[in-house]
Amino acid sequence: MEEHESIRLAMRGDRTALSRLLQQHYDFVYKYLLKITLNPTRAEDLTQDTMIRCIEKIKLYNGTSKFSSWLITMATRLMIDQSRRSKREKLWQEEQQALSLRQVQWQAASRNEAWPDVLNALAELPQDSRIPVILKHYYGYTYEEIGEMLDIAEGTAKSRVHHALKQLRKELT
Repeated sequence: MEEHESIRLAMRGDRTALSRLLQQHYDFVYKYLLKITLNPTRAEDLTQDTMIRCIEKIKLYNGTSKFSSWLITMATRLMIDQSRRSKREKLWQEEQQALSLRQVQWQAASRNEAWPDVLNALAELPQDSRIPVILKHYYGYTYEEIGEMLDIAEGTAKSRVHHALKQLRKELT
């Protein structure tokens, strides 16, 4: 069944179509969140929260963007909201992120997957720089789309990507 048809049916309350849509996009959302959080547990939790939010809000999907972009936007906003609420735990999270980064690297190595040096350099970037770079260069979103997803101006998205790339080049040379 075509995605547009599944979306239409899901919006009308067809649980099977909604389930199919969520299954089709689950890994995509999880891998995105894993790249921006560098924490498998947090990425899994946020992916599940995103799927729950999708179930609750499917009738609000207006079709002006791709369904996957809509999910990425929800996932990003959920992650940002969660981060804002947990500012007091920042130091603890940094320690956990370092552990998680090592865990993700180990998991990649154990599955004979490449873990490029650029991902280590990305881990060093602040989150508000890492997310736009990943959206732009791993997923190919435009600056306008990134701005919409992160609720920032297009110019801010472009600036963050520019400065992050400059920092990455310095780290990688």
